Amino acid sequence: MTDDYLERIGSMIRDARVRANKTQAQLAESLGTSQSAVNRIEKGQQNLTLEMVARIGNALDSGLVNVGSSGPSHLRVHGGTELHGAIDVKSSKNAGVALLCACLLNEGTTVLRKVARIEEVNRLLEVLSSIGVRTRWLNTDNDLELVVPAELKLDAMDEDAARRTRSIIMFLGPLIHRETTFELPYAGGCDLGTRTVEPHMTALKHFGLKVVATEGSYHADATPHVPEKAIVLTERGDTVTENALLAAARVDGVTIIRNASPNYMVQDLCFFLTELGVEIEGIGTTTLRVTGKTRISRDVEYAPSEDPIEAMSLIAAAIVTQSSITVRRVPIEFMEIELAVLEDMGFRYDQSGEYLAENGRTRLVDITTHPSPMRAPIDKIHPMPFPGLNIDNLPFFAVIAATATGQTMLHDWVYENRAIYLTDLNKLGARVTLMDPHRVLVEGPTHWSGAEMVCPPALRPAVVILLAMLAGKGTSVLRNVYVINRGYEDLAERLNALGARIETFRDI
Repeated sequence: MTDDYLERIGSMIRDARVRANKTQAQLAESLGTSQSAVNRIEKGQQNLTLEMVARIGNALDSGLVNVGSSGPSHLRVHGGTELHGAIDVKSSKNAGVALLCACLLNEGTTVLRKVARIEEVNRLLEVLSSIGVRTRWLNTDNDLELVVPAELKLDAMDEDAARRTRSIIMFLGPLIHRETTFELPYAGGCDLGTRTVEPHMTALKHFGLKVVATEGSYHADATPHVPEKAIVLTERGDTVTENALLAAARVDGVTIIRNASPNYMVQDLCFFLTELGVEIEGIGTTTLRVTGKTRISRDVEYAPSEDPIEAMSLIAAAIVTQSSITVRRVPIEFMEIELAVLEDMGFRYDQSGEYLAENGRTRLVDITTHPSPMRAPIDKIHPMPFPGLNIDNLPFFAVIAATATGQTMLHDWVYENRAIYLTDLNKLGARVTLMDPHRVLVEGPTHWSGAEMVCPPALRPAVVILLAMLAGKGTSVLRNVYVINRGYEDLAERLNALGARIETFRDI
């Protein structure tokens, strides 16, 4: 009976592949597997998970084999397992989405190396494809080719995909050089309270952009020109700085940006723009001097650096499970404060010598963790703009503090309500007290227990819950994990490679 079922599925997949005019080798490349594996699948000789069937459906754009993909994906976590082995940090999510937006500046062919294949990237690719950009995954290493047409079809924009990513706001900077008038849907993404776009508008008005908020969209009019004076950003935001850089890249003259973010994704964008011929002085500082080019047409290849937030996620996983693992390719410049705070809490680790990322500029190290008795820090833990503790890394200190002895105060001053989601740890046995919308008091140590929960609607708190489930004995279920897939590529599978026991499933 089972063999007959697999044969029928295999036949459906083969028929869908033929209709899509793809060879077995091409389908295998899309799935990151071998042609022989596809051949076995089509012959009904390969067991298939619903997740794999859904991936095949997406690759073939076929509803016939897109079984289960319409419903949300869930994780079943068998906790209390010690992790072991080594894992590479993948390329930066935030740099990747900025570079996808930056490709709109270039009339040549852009190839981005080892792009994180995550839902945030998928949504942006859907938007880019809908407006006429040719996008193509080149291989299983996740190299991505983008070719922008002479004329964009903004009227055909996939608005549903655009509304599911806040990164769409970074289309403003490049589009002022492409269109005199255009509309963008309101930006979405994580539910973190009111994240105003006003700083973007304030920065971009210096380049001649006027934006009016209409029902459901931004209506923009652009007459691009060189800013008459230095732009002083009203907040040292990452995406605000990136938008200003994208606008400055193609104005004929010098733009000075003060109070700029020098964070990791901004540096990657600067390095990429210099590959396109834009001159940028002050990379890594809060003052950028940009000499733009009215036309950019270069065939360019660039490899974004590794993600310090994913590095912190993996180190936190090791700490809460009392495990010794090696986290390779950690961008140390953007992790030094976090590691210093962890050392103060008792964390023990070994660090390799430094080496360069594939972009030739970002410094990487390997970190080997050791099981460590953790204690609460004397002072509160709070984020600051780079070079301070990264805002996105703060939530991981909640689950780490819950394993430590003593009381830890976390102050998440940036977002109105992200700290609230950290109280979900209480359902797993933690003692987290919400002091106000920005502060939580965490008391440890915690005896973690299993539970069934719905994923918080914010990326980092969602991963924090997953890590706590890894530490707890028993079985937990985390429902509707799309928000995790927005920012992490195959996180469950990669943790499983370290010894975790996580199953992905869907309701049928």
